[in-house]
Amino acid sequence: MEMRRDVFQAIADPTRRAILGLLAFQAMTPGAIAEKFDSSRQTISKHIQILTECELLNQTQKGREIYYHFNPPKMKEVDLWLETFRKIWEQRLDKMGHILKQNKTKVK
Repeated sequence: MEMRRDVFQAIADPTRRAILGLLAFQAMTPGAIAEKFDSSRQTISKHIQILTECELLNQTQKGREIYYHFNPPKMKEVDLWLETFRKIWEQRLDKMGHILKQNKTKVK
């Protein structure tokens, strides 16, 4: 059985989130990505590997270069999971707003 890395573990790391942010705008080679960070190229390569294993990044080869691309459909899984909590918090905030409005009216 193949172990897959968890998307949430991958995006928990600030460096990996920064890499995703970079690649959301354009495909880049590992070297170009590494230039944007103070970490070693080996460390950045490990982050890229984790993001690729989670399918948050795709790669294509052009000649001798490998380019990494952000994979939006995979990030949609995170959004769908968060949607449940977003609805709960919106309901709670709406209730709190209603209560505050009622209390403000009573104080006048």
